[in-house]
Amino acid sequence: MATIFIDGSAGTTGLRIRERLAARRDITLLTLPEEQRKDAAARCEMIDRADVAFLCLPDAAAKEIVEMVGDCKTVIIDTSTAHRVNPAWAYGFPELKGRREQIAASCRIANPGCHASGFIALTAPLVGAGLLPADAALTCFSLTGYTGGGKSMIAAYESEGRDPLLDAPRMYALSQSHKHLPEMTAITGMTTLPVFCPIVSDFPCGMEVNIPLFAHQIKGTPAQIKEIYADYYRGGVVRYADAADESGFLSASAMAGRDDMQISVNGNDERIVLTARFDNLGKGASGAAIQNMNISLGIDETAGLSL
Repeated sequence: MATIFIDGSAGTTGLRIRERLAARRDITLLTLPEEQRKDAAARCEMIDRADVAFLCLPDAAAKEIVEMVGDCKTVIIDTSTAHRVNPAWAYGFPELKGRREQIAASCRIANPGCHASGFIALTAPLVGAGLLPADAALTCFSLTGYTGGGKSMIAAYESEGRDPLLDAPRMYALSQSHKHLPEMTAITGMTTLPVFCPIVSDFPCGMEVNIPLFAHQIKGTPAQIKEIYADYYRGGVVRYADAADESGFLSASAMAGRDDMQISVNGNDERIVLTARFDNLGKGASGAAIQNMNISLGIDETAGLSL
């Protein structure tokens, strides 16, 4: 039976991982008394005892605890941004070619960012197939539920007498310096940062990442894009779907409560929209972390996932 420790289990991602693992009969959760939750020595001891440790911490705190535990053999899955472009860490998106093997062999796994997961799932297969040039100048807009903003944002959206500005979608990261941008290019092999427009709206969970393209931006056709996705994502957690819409609409909350991702292609021969839909706390966070844990432990990677 595998022993698991969650460092930062009071945060949104950590709480969701704990809820998921509590129902597992093949997992033993290691816990610290409340008074030791911020005790660095006690946390390091727990990480050293565990088979797998999840870090659900701010970037600086994640880097600090990794430095403190040194080269311990525990598999560490970091859900922060801290190590996602570090070549010494396996990037935890197993659907990308070669990544599943890297995850299985590594003691250090960086869980992907939520927005980044959708962007990478859409672009990496096309770059790899030569349909999308690595230097393509792309635009990406991504709709997300408010739970991705953590406890403070959840409290703001769910409070009585809240700010009426929260009733409508709100774009953020206006400076074009979103923390997911480095992995969005590094993992796909792209050389140009996209114009990225993340938008948070008044629904708890769900995400819809969209990349609009003109036909001249790709070296192929929409039909070829569909073929590449269908071949690249053969079932499992990420899958391509024809006619993915709901009577002409694409809801960003369609995959809420699930751990899978749906890829679709819409538009026409001149203007194309690539879309990835998933739960920002599922395949965008805790679901992906559990999938990576399963791979690391050598068990069915979908164990405990909602698909």
